[in-house]
Amino acid sequence: MDAYHARYPFLDAARDAVSDADVDLGALVRSDDAAVERGKERVTRALTEGTVESERRVSTRTELLSYPIARVLVSLLDTPGAIEKYAAIEATTAHTRVVEELTSGQNGRDTRADRPFSLETVLAELGLDADVQRSDRSKRNETAAYRVSVGRYLRLAPDGEGWTLVRRELADGSVSVSQSELLELLRKAIEKRVLDGLPFEVPTEIADPLRPAVREIRSRLVGVEYPQNIDRFEPEAFPDCIAALLESAKNGEIDRLQRFTLVSFLSGIGLSSEAIAAVCGIDDDRFAHATERLADGAYPPPSFETLRAYGICDGNHPDHDHPLGAYAARLSSASDEHD
Repeated sequence: MDAYHARYPFLDAARDAVSDADVDLGALVRSDDAAVERGKERVTRALTEGTVESERRVSTRTELLSYPIARVLVSLLDTPGAIEKYAAIEATTAHTRVVEELTSGQNGRDTRADRPFSLETVLAELGLDADVQRSDRSKRNETAAYRVSVGRYLRLAPDGEGWTLVRRELADGSVSVSQSELLELLRKAIEKRVLDGLPFEVPTEIADPLRPAVREIRSRLVGVEYPQNIDRFEPEAFPDCIAALLESAKNGEIDRLQRFTLVSFLSGIGLSSEAIAAVCGIDDDRFAHATERLADGAYPPPSFETLRAYGICDGNHPDHDHPLGAYAARLSSASDEHD
């Protein structure tokens, strides 16, 4: 196990390092408090702060072993949207590290004395080496430094007009991209790698010792105390971000993470699963199933801090930490005005 493995734990080389060390995951979660604590921090910070970086120094071994533990924790968490968010943040953190490696020196910074960083190595480990080639322009330091096969490009390109094929130089079945654009495609490839296999069934002997950590992560997602005895449905009093989610749901434009936020909020104000489906105007079996599961109160609504980390809320709420608190305050203010 070395620093390279710890910085990029999703790569095959890191997985092989753990396997070669003959680490038993069941024994690890029962005996290695440092790795479990770091795994818990990894998931919590990903979901609430948008990074998996640690706030303290940890050993290379602890950092590497925290990754498989984090995968177990996010599988046990069973919170809709959490897995996608976790994978996206692991990928974003890795993307930042790759950029740091590439810009720290002409040949990249060594993560270990005998392991110089190589973009080509990372591409190969992610199975992208056959689809990415350096362009002749790279020798002349021109912008289009790489060519990516069309099929791979289409699978990894983010949304946005600038990424459409009509805006690209296309020749011989490949697309020209700059190095920064290649790194953005790499970020998406890493996200897909992290998502692969998640969630998975966790054996009881591994799950049971981690239950306290899962409860703590769920508590952090809520983050603050919030009113739990609201029984009024008045959409005009919803916080703006919740009102926007309701409108998106009615238009059929809501993803899993947004749906989790909206349904848990509506459940928090006392709506049944049937009422939530009616309010959202969605007649879909998958939505109905998810609503029934979320509307039992097992999944508290996220705080404003968490929603900002999710990219769902971009407003300031200086007087309230939680959407339900803001909603309750608006209801109270409306009642006072009425009186």
